[in-house]
This record gives sequence, C-alpha cells and structure tokens, in this order.
Amino acid sequence: MRLVALVESPEHVCCRYRINAFRPWLERSGHELELQPWPKRWWSRLQMSEVLGDADVVILQRKLLPLWDLYLLRCAAHRLVFDFDDAVFLRDSFSPRGLHSARRLHRFMATLETMDAVVAGNRFLASEASRWIPPGRLMVVPTCVDAESYPRAAHQAAGPAARLVWVGSSSTLQGLEAARDILDHVGQGLPGLRLNLVCDRPLTLGHLAVDFRPWAEATEAADIAAADIGVAWVPDDLWSRGKCGLKVLQYMAAGLPVVANPVGVHTEMVRHGVTGFLARTPGEWLDCVGELARNPGLRKRMGTAARNLAEKEYGTGLGAHRWLALLNRFRKAARQVA
Repeated sequence: MRLVALVESPEHVCCRYRINAFRPWLERSGHELELQPWPKRWWSRLQMSEVLGDADVVILQRKLLPLWDLYLLRCAAHRLVFDFDDAVFLRDSFSPRGLHSARRLHRFMATLETMDAVVAGNRFLASEASRWIPPGRLMVVPTCVDAESYPRAAHQAAGPAARLVWVGSSSTLQGLEAARDILDHVGQGLPGLRLNLVCDRPLTLGHLAVDFRPWAEATEAADIAAADIGVAWVPDDLWSRGKCGLKVLQYMAAGLPVVANPVGVHTEMVRHGVTGFLARTPGEWLDCVGELARNPGLRKRMGTAARNLAEKEYGTGLGAHRWLALLNRFRKAARQVA
C-alpha cells in the first residue's frame, strides 16, 4: 500500500518518532511511505487529489483542520488516519488564555468523526478520543525509541561529579523553567552537581550549574548518554496528561535512571525504585537525586532496567507491529469490497 503522511515537516520530532521511525518495517512488509508537509497555500489544498496522488492511506499528523479543509481531504483520500501525541483539543499549560478552547475541541471532534482510524499516543488521549468515536476505530501507539541508536551511559561519576540531563525544545523548556525552585533546591543541597541542557536555547538557574549543549540530531543521543540521571517535570494538568514522554524514553534508552514528577505517562514509564524515582516536593527531589548521585552502582542497575523497559514496551518494533495490524485491516476490508 502507498502511504502519504501529511506532517508539519519531515524533520519535526513527531514525524521522526511517530511515523518515519517505522519506515523499515513498513517497507519490509511491502508498503511505501511518503512524507509531505501540509500544503500551506489554499490553492494547493483545493488540488488535494493531485497532492495525494494515488495514496491508499493518508495519515494526518496532529493538525486540526477547518471544516472546509477537512472536507477536501476526506474527498481526496481513500483511507484517512489521524495520528496525535498531544492534547491538541486544549491549549498548552502556559497559554495566557487557559487550557480550554471551544474552537480546538470542535475541530478535534470533527477530525475524529471524519477519520477511518485514529492513532493516539497514550491511554489518556485514547480515552478522550473515545468520547467521540467507537473503540473499533481507535488504537494506541506509544511514542517509540530505538534503544540501539543510543550509547549506554558509563555511570562512573559519583557525588558532586554526577550530572543531570534534560533534553527538549524551546517550547517544552517552559516546563523546566516552572520547576526552577525544585532544581535550585537540588543544586543547593548537592554542591558541584551540574545539569547538561540539550536544547535550542540556554537556561540559567540560581543554584544549579547548567552546561548548555545546543541540540543537534547527530549529537543528541551521545549528549544524553554523557550524563548520569535524566530529569523530567511537567505541570500537573490535562495538557501534560496528553504528553507521551519522549524525553523520558530517550533517557531510558541511554541507560539512565530517571527522576520525574508523577504526572501522566511519567507514572507508567518511571517505575519507582526500579527504573528511577517519582518525586513531588523539592525535598523528595533532593533525596532521590542525591541517592542516585552518590551511588553509581544503583544508577547502573536502574539504568539497565530502564533500557530494558524501553526496548520491551516502547521499542520501534512494537509501534510498527501495531501500524501494520491497522494497514492489514484496511487491506482486508478493501479485498472484501472488491
């Protein structure tokens, strides 16, 4: 089958991890995958049939369309799939207008009702989607990582020489800035501890030294593995429950234990005392980071368990298997019609 994925851009993180990561499995099964940015000019959208060509399946990633664009897409596509890994029916945690948006929700409902199938990135998103469409049209595919593409952390440093790492973009850096008091408390309690910030812009903290490492796809995995402990923090709200935990998965793939707050998928990925620690208060964060910083052996055991979990439950092979099952269902339905 010929698949066309309409994405923000082929280089966008969501496209790389949620669609293009499965290309080898798709191609081995006889499918062809083409990535196309959503056409921005209105006259290109009027010619949607020409844009999509003879695609058997069109995957719309994340974008909520006006009703007219949605209608054009439905007319042009044989089979339509919506893939989303954020609570796109809400505004983000830091919007000055608040989380809830009637326009976003209306477009979300219309998008779901137009699709032949919907792929959600986690159970919370699937639960929200199930309010508008029957379960037979809904499938969960978590964001997946290829652990083999990440070097393993060495875990040789101890105490003040240990390093934290945070990876993300400017938009998600707002979450780390919101956790400034927690990080400064950790920095005060563990003098000498440093944070490797892998991002597209720097951040300065008052009591925790930050080493800025400009993000690049070619160096991202090595920059993560150069640290000792991965950290993740998100606001405790509905938007955050829609997040799919990519940075946590990246830490785990590199063999790092993770310290995170217990919100959303963090509670599924971070097995407290096994693959890392879940912490709420500044005091809990200091205790958890301190225990890991002082004990390289504990970090290595937890990091190994974290990598094993990433491979077993969030590996790209698992995600590809679920996509292939959906495509086989489409193929079988097409044969029955024929």
